[in-house]
Amino acid sequence: MSHPRDQQVETCFALLVTSDSRTLETDETGKLAVELIEAAGHNVTKRDIKPNKPEVIKKWLKTAITGEAPVIITSGGTGIGSVDVTVDVARSLFDKELPGFGEQFRRLSYDEVGVAGLMSRATAGVAGRKLIFCLPGSRGAMRTALEEIILPGVGHMLWELKRR
Repeated sequence: MSHPRDQQVETCFALLVTSDSRTLETDETGKLAVELIEAAGHNVTKRDIKPNKPEVIKKWLKTAITGEAPVIITSGGTGIGSVDVTVDVARSLFDKELPGFGEQFRRLSYDEVGVAGLMSRATAGVAGRKLIFCLPGSRGAMRTALEEIILPGVGHMLWELKRR
C-alpha cells in the first residue's frame, strides 16, 4: 500500500526571475520552467521578472508567501557577485532552511558543469508553510532542479508541510 506522501499531486507554483536585463518575452529560463511544471501536471499561477534589488525581491516574496501557490521558485541571484541577493533575501524570510536541497543541487551541477556548479548558493526553505526554492538563472540549472529534485519530490514535501 502506498503512503500518502507518495501520491501524485497537482499543485500551483509561483515563479520569480530576478534580472536586470530580461523581460517576460526574452526570459528563456522562465519559459522552460513553465513548460516543465505544466508538463508534470501543475500550474504556474504567478510569473514575474523583478530587478536585483533586495527590497523589490522581498516584497514579491512576501506577497507570494501569502498567495495561493504552495511552491515558490526564484531563478537568478544565487551566485557570488554583488548583484546576487535573492538567496540572502529569501533566507531572511525562511522559517526553516532545507540544506539538503542545495547540497544535492550542487552535486548534480558539479556532475554537469564542473567546479562552476559549486559556486551556486542555491537553497530551499519553508516560509509561511510555503516551499521556496532559490535557483540559478540558467536553463540548465532550472531543468536540473525541477526534473531531478523539485518535481519528483514536491508531493512528499507538501505532505510533510501539511502534517506539521
